[in-house]
Amino acid sequence: MNYLLTDEETERLYFRLVTKDDFDSWLPLFKEERIDEFLGMPKGLSQIEQCEFWFNKVFHRYNNNLGGMNALIDKRTDKLVGQSGLLIQTVEDEERLEIGYSILPEYWGKGYAQEAAIKCKDFCFEHEFTDNLMSMMHVDNIGSEIVAKKNGMTFEKLVDEFNVFSITIDTWQKQHQ
Repeated sequence: MNYLLTDEETERLYFRLVTKDDFDSWLPLFKEERIDEFLGMPKGLSQIEQCEFWFNKVFHRYNNNLGGMNALIDKRTDKLVGQSGLLIQTVEDEERLEIGYSILPEYWGKGYAQEAAIKCKDFCFEHEFTDNLMSMMHVDNIGSEIVAKKNGMTFEKLVDEFNVFSITIDTWQKQHQ
């Protein structure tokens, strides 16, 4: 199943595959405090090692049909503003589909994560990939929690240090009537 949103668009964004050429543009994300915790990454890596870890994960997902993050490109400026997509995750021994989103710090607070997350949700349910979609975020990542709530998701459970928010296809359908 191809969960990638490649060539999809929103009002301000278009989705494309992440490429190695995006590496330098993505580096600023890893200057942020606690980003390793928020993204569930190993501790103690340098900024470059964190970015390499991230990119290896993105390409591993692409190569193993595990969904993945698409690059989010601002249509007006043609600049990379973030990454978002549908990811296969294992949560408490159950394979689930997750909406992932990460936005470069200079674009925080501008609604890009919300716009991308809504597109991911609609794309997922329009293609009937699952009947229960989730987003997971570190308990201290309030910005991501707000995005999940604005995306119609409700708190489901706490898993380790991560909150799981979810929405069912039935709820989504009711919102679109």
